[in-house]
Amino acid sequence: MRYDLHIHSKYSLDGLIEPEIIVKTAKNQGLSGIAVTDHHTIRGGLETKKISPEDLEVIVGSEIGTERGEVIGLFLSEEIVSHRLVEVVDEIREQDGLVVLPHPFDQLRGSGIQPAKEDAKLADCVEIFNSRCLRDSYNEKARIYAEKHSLHGSAGSDAHFAREIGNASVNISSGNLRKDLLKGNFTILGRKSSLINLGLTEIVKTWRKTVPR
Repeated sequence: MRYDLHIHSKYSLDGLIEPEIIVKTAKNQGLSGIAVTDHHTIRGGLETKKISPEDLEVIVGSEIGTERGEVIGLFLSEEIVSHRLVEVVDEIREQDGLVVLPHPFDQLRGSGIQPAKEDAKLADCVEIFNSRCLRDSYNEKARIYAEKHSLHGSAGSDAHFAREIGNASVNISSGNLRKDLLKGNFTILGRKSSLINLGLTEIVKTWRKTVPR
């Protein structure tokens, strides 16, 4: 069972994908499940979950910017309203969600947290493969940090365009994603996205800032 745990829909400022297209593409890619993790909102996850077929599990999530960098919450039911790291983590856990550190060492984008030893207690998982980390060293540093601090991994395409969906996945066998993530019972498959996609995302973000929403 393959899960892409980091996808952005049109409800992200820098995203364009309609929920219907996310579902169709995920099915075409042979995914068993996806996490829709829009910036600062769970709306994309909720809308995608509404229309998903029974054989595609949709995890509602969000990628929240904090004063230290971005954090992903998975298995959310309510919007995260805080923007301070510790408070965001508290809000996620109050919803019985999982806290994931996405692309933590990606210096090219600079939006991830650069976690120190004491930050390990704030996370449940570390994204050890992000398809948009163009340098292998960024994902490798995340993997080393997770191992050093006894944290389990996660993986996601970080898709902002439909063609990126499924570029990375967590592969489980039990059928219980939360359980397998927390026990480390999974393998990871992934391939890197193109630099072109990162550039196009910046163009989309700039354009959408000028368009009334």
